[in-house]
Amino acid sequence: MKSEKLINELIEYTKDHLNRVQAFKAMDVEQLNHRNEPQSWSILECLEHLNMYGDFYLPEIKRRIVTTRHQSSPQFQSGRIGNYFVNLIKPKAELNKMKTGQSVNPLGSTLDAQVIDKFIQQQEQMLVLLNNARQVNLTKTKTSIRLTKWIKLRLGDTLRFVIYHNERHLLQAERVIAGAAVT
Repeated sequence: MKSEKLINELIEYTKDHLNRVQAFKAMDVEQLNHRNEPQSWSILECLEHLNMYGDFYLPEIKRRIVTTRHQSSPQFQSGRIGNYFVNLIKPKAELNKMKTGQSVNPLGSTLDAQVIDKFIQQQEQMLVLLNNARQVNLTKTKTSIRLTKWIKLRLGDTLRFVIYHNERHLLQAERVIAGAAVT
């Protein structure tokens, strides 16, 4: 895959995420905290989960972009493990349910509209990072992952994972609005 094409695609996803989340700002806190089922997440819980991921991945991505010695390359080659994680998290017509780790499970948290502001801020930061990523090799630059320090992913795979993960949970938040039960 061409590196430039990948970055442009991820920028479009991120801009779309920003636009879609703006609609949540018009909702009151009660609506934002509504759950369709007791064990499903509210809109704010979906966004808070994404914010928790952003708290780890955004500084990690920035640090790796700033410190890499690998200059940009026209091609990005996904890694076997990275591509596995991306395909696992990428939204599909029939979403597979996944277990959320306790440390990033916001179920039952007291949340307010500041969660939306933080998500927007993180997405604006992601747009900057995506543009900065044009200057580095998306294949050779490696990032740590949240799950374990023993695995490193290619920067391109990490960017794909984080942004597709955002898409997955924004769809989940939108299903809350539609009244569909989500977990």
